[in-house]
Amino acid sequence: MRIEVKFKDDIAVMSLSGKFLAGSDGPFMRQKVKDLIDAGTRKMVIDFSEVPYIDSTGLGFLAGSRVTAQNAGVSLVLARINPHVKKILDGVRLTPFFVLAEDEASALSKVNENVASGEGPDSALAKGLKKRRSPAQNG
Repeated sequence: MRIEVKFKDDIAVMSLSGKFLAGSDGPFMRQKVKDLIDAGTRKMVIDFSEVPYIDSTGLGFLAGSRVTAQNAGVSLVLARINPHVKKILDGVRLTPFFVLAEDEASALSKVNENVASGEGPDSALAKGLKKRRSPAQNG
C-alpha cells in the first residue's frame, strides 16, 4: 500500500492506494497517523478511494489509528470508502466508530464540524446507547 499526505488548509488528507493487508501496511499507516499528530495535526481525513480491499489485520490497525487520533483530540473522517470495504466495516460492526464521508469535500466539511461541535463518533455512539437503555439501567 502507498500513502500520500497532502494538506488542505489545516487538514491532513491521507490518500491510501492498494490493498490494505496484514504485514507492514497497518503499522506503516498507524505510524503516519502518529507522526502527523506529533507534528500538530488536529484534523485528518483518510481517503480510501484507491483501496479495493482491506483484511482483518488492516481493520485492526485502522481501529487503532482511530483510537490514537481520539486520544490526541484529533478529528478523523474516512472518505470515499468503496462498497467492499464498507461491507467489511459493517460486518465487524466498526462502522459506528468512524465518521464516513462520500467524497473529499464532505469529508473536509465533516472534519471541521466535528472540531467545532466537539462531537465525533464516540459522542454520537454514546447518545445512541443512552437512548437504548431501559429506565432501570439509567437509575
